Amino acid sequence: MTETIAALLLLGGAAFMMVATIGALRLPDFYTRMHAITKAGTLGIGLILVGIAVFFGDLSATTRAVAVIAFVLFTAPVSAHMIGRAGYLDEVPLWQGTLVDKLRARYDDLFDKGDQPPARRASSPSASDG
Repeated sequence: MTETIAALLLLGGAAFMMVATIGALRLPDFYTRMHAITKAGTLGIGLILVGIAVFFGDLSATTRAVAVIAFVLFTAPVSAHMIGRAGYLDEVPLWQGTLVDKLRARYDDLFDKGDQPPARRASSPSASDG
């Protein structure tokens, strides 16, 4: 019975990892791809590790699986946020269907004083015109 439960958990985890891969290939822009990879990938890894813990059933494997799940749950949102913020500040283009960019006003106010990131200085027409 435990083998069946472990197999179902492993298959579910693999399915979520496949959804993350499809999202990375099919979604229109950097930000939606990153969202798909982070959400579906985290759930897929979690299900696979729970399946491993159920299959082996001993305290050592379960402790390691729980530790890795906790590590992934704590680090995946933070790393996705930092990668997304770096992409936004580097002006990675938004999808054409994006209707609202609530961050633009916040960062334009922040960088009005000439304290712009290198990507904005290098890509601004006044800097390249000489």
